[in-house]
Amino acid sequence: MNNKDLQERKNKVFARGQGNAYPVYVKEAKNSEIWDVEGNRFIDFGTGIAVCNTGHSHPKIIEAVKNQIEKFSHTCVMVNPYEVAVELAEKLTKLAPGETEKKAIFVTTGAEAVENCVKIARAHTGRRGVIAFNGGFHGRTNLTMALTGKTMPYKKGFGPFPAEIYHLPYPTEFNNTSVKDTLVALKNLFKADILPEDVAAIIIEPIQGEGGFYQTPVELLKELRAICDEHGIILILDEIQTGFARTGKMFCTEYSGIEPDLMTMAKGIAGGYPLSGVVGKAEIMDTPIPGGLGGTYGGSPVACAAGLAVLDVIEEENLIERANEVGAIFSKRLNDLKAKFPDLITDVRNKGAMIALELMKDGDIYNPNVELTKAITANAVEHGLVLLSCGFNSNVIRFLPALTISDETLNEGLDKFDELFTSLVK
Repeated sequence: MNNKDLQERKNKVFARGQGNAYPVYVKEAKNSEIWDVEGNRFIDFGTGIAVCNTGHSHPKIIEAVKNQIEKFSHTCVMVNPYEVAVELAEKLTKLAPGETEKKAIFVTTGAEAVENCVKIARAHTGRRGVIAFNGGFHGRTNLTMALTGKTMPYKKGFGPFPAEIYHLPYPTEFNNTSVKDTLVALKNLFKADILPEDVAAIIIEPIQGEGGFYQTPVELLKELRAICDEHGIILILDEIQTGFARTGKMFCTEYSGIEPDLMTMAKGIAGGYPLSGVVGKAEIMDTPIPGGLGGTYGGSPVACAAGLAVLDVIEEENLIERANEVGAIFSKRLNDLKAKFPDLITDVRNKGAMIALELMKDGDIYNPNVELTKAITANAVEHGLVLLSCGFNSNVIRFLPALTISDETLNEGLDKFDELFTSLVK
């Protein structure tokens, strides 16, 4: 079987809305490398969109999953619970930023985690409004699409969306928006559209994922914390893409020093097994009545066992420190490339191993180079790479390597990227 035949088979039975970035069908994946059904090798700079922080097929995670499967695979944590879920919740509530007593719930996807945050915030406050940010991404369900601040391709054809969702401008140099502009917009929102006492929650990513890997200014997070405290609003930090050592901290929120009321967790939580969660202040988390939160597959014992192994690997292999080392290597190499092509590369930015390369035309930072971005991702497989793009203006290459990647493989991949980039612009 080859990639072409498999793609033809897929196109016949998959709805086109669930497309795939590459017609490359995986046969095996280990650490930071993927082999397809034709035997081709690829260096994976996407890790399933920041899911396999601990690399593909980590032996400790495989062992944990096998041990759990031999015992049982499902009973439903809301019917007959199990120790692995309790133990994982114990650890995550201790790891979450802040000193306030925490509690947790487990669900299955990042979007479910976000939706449950909104449910909990509305139940606790008795309010209806939720404020999000332009460029933010929170999921593909109807509610989370409404929260997401980017129309294409996420919202096209799917409306109407839930009411009482509001968006603020997100501060970045490239959108010509400052923190002051954002805060003024919030004050105007309170005057024009919704009173602060009617707002249940404000949700924000500490680094925008789909929006372009822009880092939320600490100043803004601190101001939002103060505004939420003043008005009794729940502050939700969406750590779905930034958590579990990705940014050089266990959770990116730690850089700001603030304590969120609720926090979403997913992606890197379980090394590729479907699991997500909400961790938040116990008083707030306990507001919904029994049965108000949950889901049949939420807190799968297999995924929870994987999640415990992930935490062990992060600690034993010093992956928080390693994320910073990986990020430093990327930063050096990509800035070298920027020096060669100053009129094409707008910016290189990273927080740990969450790395972005933003592209422009003719040295104009307000003229995004969408065409070059598409060309880079389209031609990546020919150079043995898996690459992802993102950005509010669709002009950012994002790098999400496994934190377990070796220096040798990392530099090999960056050599390939340098060749790919150069081949397209010369």
